[in-house]
Amino acid sequence: MKRYRTGIVGVGFIGKAHIEALRRLGNVDVVALTNTSRANELAESLHIARGYTDFKEMIDKEHLDVIHICTPNYTHSEIALYAMNHGVNVVCEKPMCTSVEEADAMIAKAKETKLMNGLNYHNRWYPMTAQIKEMVQAGKLGSISVVYGEFVQDWLLYDTDYNWRIEASQSGKTRAVSDIGTHWLDLIENVTNLKVTEVCADFMILHDKRKKPISNVSSFDNAKNGSDSLLVPVDTEDHASLMFRLNNGALGCAVFSQIIAGRKARLTINIAGHKQSVTWSSDTCNEIWIGRRGEYNSIFDKDPNLLYPNARVNASYPAGHAEGFPDAFKNSFRAMYNEISNPTENPAYANFDTGKHEIVLCEKIYESAKTRKWVKV
Repeated sequence: MKRYRTGIVGVGFIGKAHIEALRRLGNVDVVALTNTSRANELAESLHIARGYTDFKEMIDKEHLDVIHICTPNYTHSEIALYAMNHGVNVVCEKPMCTSVEEADAMIAKAKETKLMNGLNYHNRWYPMTAQIKEMVQAGKLGSISVVYGEFVQDWLLYDTDYNWRIEASQSGKTRAVSDIGTHWLDLIENVTNLKVTEVCADFMILHDKRKKPISNVSSFDNAKNGSDSLLVPVDTEDHASLMFRLNNGALGCAVFSQIIAGRKARLTINIAGHKQSVTWSSDTCNEIWIGRRGEYNSIFDKDPNLLYPNARVNASYPAGHAEGFPDAFKNSFRAMYNEISNPTENPAYANFDTGKHEIVLCEKIYESAKTRKWVKV
């Protein structure tokens, strides 16, 4: 079995999650990392041989097979293009970039180089979300008529909560939509095999100014007081309410919010068909609620023996043994690395084409919120 040499760019919360998941694959060696500060210290603490402050230097020196991009959104395109120009496969955190133009450039380079290109929309890769996809394809739900749900958090509830995503110059035009909403939208489109065709959105900015700490603050940390901070204007949404239509005529609605007290990272999907409905939530990710008319509802607990084959591959442990967020990352990366030698046109994992689609959705949702009108995708 070939072993792959991988480098990580950006070692915050998500970068570390990538490292842990990759090590579980068994055939990936994380040989280097790039971080703009404390690179050597981080490398040593994570048992990685070398740390760099410049991603170009890492790519030039390390003979990498794959690079994982876990940096602020506005940097993704530059890093990905440099990597692909040097023959390095790319796994990128979402959103892929900050504009359709950047997405087109990344797609063109990926097609030119024939390199594997993946987006970490990991929610596809839970055993039970994969099971829902198989249930829909098998006709168990019948024709889909309604889709609704949420992705809600509370880590930006206070005006002392600050993160680079607050600023459009680093995150792009949208924040709640691009950061967490695209996870929800990708999951819905993936499991139903339907596409969003029209959107109607409304945004809320809870705090028009926030206290930005003078020192660096990591994601999900916050400034406890405003004594060592700067007051900065907020130009991205804290909360988005979305209505949409799917290409089979189904209606949908969703809430994407980072200001819901007590909700840490709750993603919930509800899919209603003419035969059955299903609900899945990241809070109870090892089960599916199945709703029926005229008979008992039920809870389907994860059991590899009961899963469809295409879902079973994502279940590494027996029934009664929970699998969650880190396992979904592992499953996502496994699918990507399996295609390094021969990337397919429409892989099961999200690729750069998926990433562009999500960027288009973000731009149309932003347009709708600004014009207060329905907008076709």
